[in-house]
Amino acid sequence: MSTDSRLMMDASQVDRLVRTLTRVATTLQAHRIPFAVTGGLAVYARGGPETDHDVDLLLRLGDVDKAVEVLVEAGLRAVDPPEDWLSKVYDGEVLVDLIHRPNERPVTDETLNRAEPMRVGAVLAPVVTATDVVIDKLLVFGPHRCDFTEALPPARALREQVDWAKVEAATETSPYAAAFLLLIDRLAVAETGVKRRS
Repeated sequence: MSTDSRLMMDASQVDRLVRTLTRVATTLQAHRIPFAVTGGLAVYARGGPETDHDVDLLLRLGDVDKAVEVLVEAGLRAVDPPEDWLSKVYDGEVLVDLIHRPNERPVTDETLNRAEPMRVGAVLAPVVTATDVVIDKLLVFGPHRCDFTEALPPARALREQVDWAKVEAATETSPYAAAFLLLIDRLAVAETGVKRRS
């Protein structure tokens, strides 16, 4: 496949994700269900690289069932995931994750209140802060998921929007996060303040 073909395919996938986000966001907003855009589309909305994976939204646990109900009424298809920290719906082939407990941290009013209204495609939607995006990406790392190349492009793109002291404090129990923060400090991607322990 040529580079031009890949770019066209990637652009159409991003367009599909943004269209799905518009549909989901307007439905949730019409029913006054609070949410925040997170994951790859939050990075994209904040000027980071395009995403081709799925649509990730944060919701409080108490709002998830109602969100699924109204989205199904709007024509999306619900599936029963094996994980207990999210629910899933599909808009055609586009997956929407409704996450209520990312990385064992329950979504709260405070989580949602930190989100900032931003234009994502045709919709104005609350988007989590760059700091929260990076924290969530780093807390995913563990012994079976440790590919720093997943987090490096967003960290580089959003570096000036991130409160690195908050990231370090929120991820201090993770040696994988500490290693990543040291890496981007040493690469001069961002001054994280993390220093090598002697």
